[in-house]
Amino acid sequence: MAAGMSVEQPLWRALTAYRVLTMGYALALYAHAYGEYVHPLGAGAYLAVLAVWTLATVRRVSSAERCTPPFLAVELAVALAGILLTPVVDTQARIDAGGPTLPSIWTAGAVLGFAIKSGWRRAAAASLLVGAANVAAAGGFAQDTVHNVLLVCIASVAIGYVVEVARASERTLARALRIEAATRERERLARDIHDSVLQVLAMVQRRGTAIGGEAAELGRLAGEQEAALRTLVSSGVVPEASVPRDGGVPASGSPVPAAAVPPQGRGGGDGEDGGECDVRALLSAYVGSGISFAEPGAPVPLPAAAARELAAAVGAALDNVRTHARGPSGEEAQAWILLEDEPDAVVVTVRDDGPGIPHGRLEDAEAEGRMGVALSIRGRLRDLGGSAELLSVPGQGTEVELRVPKR
Repeated sequence: MAAGMSVEQPLWRALTAYRVLTMGYALALYAHAYGEYVHPLGAGAYLAVLAVWTLATVRRVSSAERCTPPFLAVELAVALAGILLTPVVDTQARIDAGGPTLPSIWTAGAVLGFAIKSGWRRAAAASLLVGAANVAAAGGFAQDTVHNVLLVCIASVAIGYVVEVARASERTLARALRIEAATRERERLARDIHDSVLQVLAMVQRRGTAIGGEAAELGRLAGEQEAALRTLVSSGVVPEASVPRDGGVPASGSPVPAAAVPPQGRGGGDGEDGGECDVRALLSAYVGSGISFAEPGAPVPLPAAAARELAAAVGAALDNVRTHARGPSGEEAQAWILLEDEPDAVVVTVRDDGPGIPHGRLEDAEAEGRMGVALSIRGRLRDLGGSAELLSVPGQGTEVELRVPKR
């Protein structure tokens, strides 16, 4: 988990580069002041060990998995040894004048490794050890020594704290993504249940009540199961899921012909099925008694999965017309489907001449667990990155505009 963090991994790469560059800097300082050391060979031997250690362990600081606590302990020991060896190989005058220790600023790399790996607390502990070694090497609390120690301590603690916050944020984000994925799946299942099981149960209830006798009892049981299932669906659904999802099933009205959807790979489209299909072929399946369809003269292509979802939303709108709308004389309302191919979107309008939807009826239906508009229509279009606008005036019918972006 830690190695895959977008914040932490660049820090490991930066630490790798820092160790190599500061090793070169320490060697350059030694070469520049070679004649001023009391024991230049001793200093050279330590720096040779430092160079071999740094180059041999480059891959060990490339990720959190490789940079283990024992390795960091050895790294810190190498830095402390160089600091404490400085008074032995260098002159006291150079030390009093604020001259660098043998490892110089390479030492900060060991402390920063603790910060990235283990957080600010262990980084602070490593900083204190480095500070104590610097004070001991300088023979007291010189101004330059205190300044350098405080700088390393503050930087390591800050970086360690940032890494801890980043890790906590990543865990929170992972939980949120899991919850969102579960919510989208619940919404998909609820939408499919509404398009199939709930509508069948509602039809059995109506037909059973109309026939009477034993069928009436069957209708009553179907009505009870419908109410219980609607309650279960509505309690487990969060209608505001916003991450697009491809795929879907057709509405329970007129089925979408399988021949209208191309097989895998045909058409070279970018849909989930690997192809595109003509939306006209899907919507023409709904044409029948009381339903008219107006279409462009040219094909209206969409990715197969998006086209199926759009057709299913149209089917859900027509189901609402068949179930709830009646014409002025009580007959079944007439419905019209208009397909428009705009430059950046495909727009389908479903209009009927029924009595319209009373104000507040959709909110009441959603509260009762009747999620046809919320899930089968708006939910589908929202998952496709589109929109579903519903306009209804009492006594003047209902119009549903479905808009799906082409990209």
